Amino acid sequence: MESSAYGASLAGGAFDFGSFIKQPQTIVRLFSWVFSIVVFATILSEGYINEPNVQDTKCMFNQTESACNYGVGVGILAFLACVVFIVLDALFHQISNARERKYIVLGDLVFSGVWTFLWFVCFCLLANKWSKTTDKAVPADAARAVVAFSFFSIATWAMLTVFAFRRYRQGLVDVGLGYNDPVSDHTSPYPSAYSGPPEGYQQSPFTPSSSGEAGYQPPAY
Repeated sequence: MESSAYGASLAGGAFDFGSFIKQPQTIVRLFSWVFSIVVFATILSEGYINEPNVQDTKCMFNQTESACNYGVGVGILAFLACVVFIVLDALFHQISNARERKYIVLGDLVFSGVWTFLWFVCFCLLANKWSKTTDKAVPADAARAVVAFSFFSIATWAMLTVFAFRRYRQGLVDVGLGYNDPVSDHTSPYPSAYSGPPEGYQQSPFTPSSSGEAGYQPPAY
């Protein structure tokens, strides 16, 4: 019986693209990847505007540079992380070491949880700055798209956190069931009584025989 850990057999296996792309975790991660592109690409392309005859650009979110920089930073890092974890998910079944799988799943869990919080902060920040924006030259559709997809990213990254937590918990159960400590394993029988010398053993010729001593007769004079 093959042991498993973190949702896959420890013996490894071939990559099946069809089943991989249909996994809920893969689908949600792809959505997160697309949403991050929309956020940082929209800010970089349309998020900085300038007034006529003025060279300096201002952030479209109430001219707050930190708001645009924060959205771009969170979006780019989320984009890169999605690429890395998609590759790791694709290679996951070929990793036969349970400890390496644990590190991958634990990293996914921590990163997804942190980025859920960062996307929440991003949404609150951008929504607040956009509500205070009065400049009519600001591309409203682009700003609303950034705010909306920041909100969508909260949901997708929260789902990724749940998926990673379930896989991590299942991995602990799988590894625990597949490992038996020899010290605490009471299922193996104890050795029976001594069964004698091994086969082929010959008694030493110098060992005195008790039967010989009992049959000794003194010489007759």
